[in-house]
Amino acid sequence: MLSSEKRSLFRFLTIYLSSTLLLFLLATVILYNYQKHNILDTQMDRLHIEAQRSVQELRVLHSTFNSPLVYPSHQPFQSAIYDIKKEYIFGLFKPKNILWEREFYTQDSKLFYIYPVKPYYLGASYLLVSKTIDQQPIINLQKLLALFLLIAFIFFTILGLFLGKLFVAPMKESIEGMNRFIQDTTHELNTPISTILTNIELLDTIYTCEGKNEMKRIEIASKTLNRIYEDLTYLKLNHNYHRDIVSLDITQLFYERIDFFHTMIEAKSLKLELDIESKVILNIDQNDAIRLIDNILSNAIKYNKKGGDLKITLGLDIFEVYNSGIGIKEEDLKTIHNRFSRGNKSEGGFGIGLDIIQYIVKQYEFKFSIQSIENSYTKVTLKW
Repeated sequence: MLSSEKRSLFRFLTIYLSSTLLLFLLATVILYNYQKHNILDTQMDRLHIEAQRSVQELRVLHSTFNSPLVYPSHQPFQSAIYDIKKEYIFGLFKPKNILWEREFYTQDSKLFYIYPVKPYYLGASYLLVSKTIDQQPIINLQKLLALFLLIAFIFFTILGLFLGKLFVAPMKESIEGMNRFIQDTTHELNTPISTILTNIELLDTIYTCEGKNEMKRIEIASKTLNRIYEDLTYLKLNHNYHRDIVSLDITQLFYERIDFFHTMIEAKSLKLELDIESKVILNIDQNDAIRLIDNILSNAIKYNKKGGDLKITLGLDIFEVYNSGIGIKEEDLKTIHNRFSRGNKSEGGFGIGLDIIQYIVKQYEFKFSIQSIENSYTKVTLKW
């Protein structure tokens, strides 16, 4: 799957799963609060039953004259009686901060129930019954809902992947169609380009000065076609390309590639300035190195103005190309690396050069950067 397909699928899944899970999470929270309220209501009902039973026992105590009187006690409940002024009389506990205005309430993980006693038994006007909240049903509810969310997440992730593939299918078909077109095009270009370049080299040795300019134009056009052919072939094979990593003399390769572009540089009357370190050795596949150098140099030539400056620097760990050309808009710098993206639509090309550069840079973990000001300059820096 191409990076553009992965990005589209990731964005779709992000939006789909986040919105779906947000709705499920909201529904789960509502369900949890509802069920928790029911659990607490059930425990409140037990407090109410306990309060009624305690009042019945207080009534018996009120009418007996036996000594001593035994206050009713039933675990796990605690109770206390208060007079009409809400003053404490007696009980199994003496809580603070009683919320007298409420019948049922929770406080410090405990349930409280205030039960009015009528008529007054043993001078008691209120019976306060309390019980520690039984957390186990709530914990079981939390586990059940967590399991439900996990299953829902897995289900909707699988469903999202299926829908996402359907979503990117048209894009995939378009890209595959474009790749087939590129493959067919490169196949058809190979023979005529090779024939043209071979015959140009032959004619160049026997042609008179009278036709040199025409020959140069044909050579430039042929080399441009050849470079496009090489890029398209590399683009087609780079995922299955076997790299032969060798200690390559980058200095020598640079001079060879500059010589290759010499006719194009002369055609634009560019002022070439070289600062090339001798014997720069780099562990890299030769075809990768050629694609890297050619794409950087061809862009620097293509997007330069006639008679402009072209400065090339090669050091032990850096390759830098500066041109005083048309530059790149600031908003285009973020997307200029994308495949088929071109900062300047007036110039020819497929917009694959920087995509190839980015691919090679990632393969070797190089550092690549572009600095540019529109209608002023562009500086491309590559570090290894």
